[in-house]
Amino acid sequence: MTKILHIITGLDMGAPTQNTLLACYHLSDKYDSLIVHGLGRESKMADLEKQALDQRVAKVRAQGVKFIPLPALVSRTAPLKDIWTTGYLWRLIRNANPAIVHTHTSKAGILGCLAAKLAGVGYIVHTPYGHVSGGHFNRLTFQFFAVRERIINSCRDRLITQTEGECNDTIERSGCRPDKIEMIPRGVDIDPYLSAEVDGAQLKRSLGLPSGSILIGFVGGLRPRKAPLHLLQAMGDVWPQHPEAILVYVGKGELEADLRAEAVRRGVSDRVVFLGWRDDIPEVMQILDIFVWPSSNESMSSVLVEAMASGKPVVASRAGGIPDLVQHGETGLLVTPGDAGALAEGLLWLLAHPEEAKIMGQQGKAFSIQFHYREMVAKIDALYCELLQIDPFRSQLTFSYPPRTTARNVDSIHG
Repeated sequence: MTKILHIITGLDMGAPTQNTLLACYHLSDKYDSLIVHGLGRESKMADLEKQALDQRVAKVRAQGVKFIPLPALVSRTAPLKDIWTTGYLWRLIRNANPAIVHTHTSKAGILGCLAAKLAGVGYIVHTPYGHVSGGHFNRLTFQFFAVRERIINSCRDRLITQTEGECNDTIERSGCRPDKIEMIPRGVDIDPYLSAEVDGAQLKRSLGLPSGSILIGFVGGLRPRKAPLHLLQAMGDVWPQHPEAILVYVGKGELEADLRAEAVRRGVSDRVVFLGWRDDIPEVMQILDIFVWPSSNESMSSVLVEAMASGKPVVASRAGGIPDLVQHGETGLLVTPGDAGALAEGLLWLLAHPEEAKIMGQQGKAFSIQFHYREMVAKIDALYCELLQIDPFRSQLTFSYPPRTTARNVDSIHG
């Protein structure tokens, strides 16, 4: 079988890992796949998260996919390790002799591309899963990254972007030629969310949530870029009108202690619930009334797709590739990134218009189908086949999309 070598900084429950595992698993009958990975110590996974990852890796390994750990491959800048890692990857690639090297995320993309180019690999494909914009770095640092990306992109045969917004951003900021870009939306395993059935009252009781409460939820890493603090600030304008509302954070991260302290300082700790990392997200998603994603920079968010597949109306920031997922007034509401007041306005509008909110949830569920992982796998296969000039698998997938019913009276919500 044709050999594909994947390089990724670390294995965790994030989108880069999960998309790589899904593609390798479902294409294992056609390609001999090797995954070279760092140890992911920087992810600081919870025990349940680590267990879930181990189960998925075991399932993929059982399909014949090989895993090669590389402890020196880390996401942070480490000059000596980076030089050694590049040399190690060069030797590994020379020995493995893959037809394609597919790198994932920024650091693995740089070192893997250099090693593959030096080793004379036929084709190099890269999936960045984001871009260095939206306030990550100061202007000087950003300019350095932009120049670096221009140089590295000249060595790549294809660059996979996940949304139209990311595609345009890549062309503008890194100078990548449009003919080198392939837009393949991130694949999400939405089946558990489409089919989840749960006794809502019982689940609320088990989580210590009042039965008559309105649940406004956030699912993801409690990290600065995800802006969970903006959501807590926005709730300060929501609670006076809806004292029964409960803010639910699902996930872990370095901001958890700050969020807890801020909730205490505001005197709302009884209205803010921290559920930590959980392995029953499809069920928890069912009991939420509104899903909120205030991230300041995002190429594409899997959890937004999961929320829409669960039939939930969403309020999200108009940042990065999010507008390619959330269609303002149809599947949810978009607001200005970093603006807690606009976020509160979006929440209050949905709470005041339950019928329109329900329509948005239904629209989102239908819209989410196009992000099913099977679509991603088929498109990745087609890309490999185009490069290698072989026949792709013929996809048997057919999806129907119900006609959209646009929710009304959303002009007052600004983004």
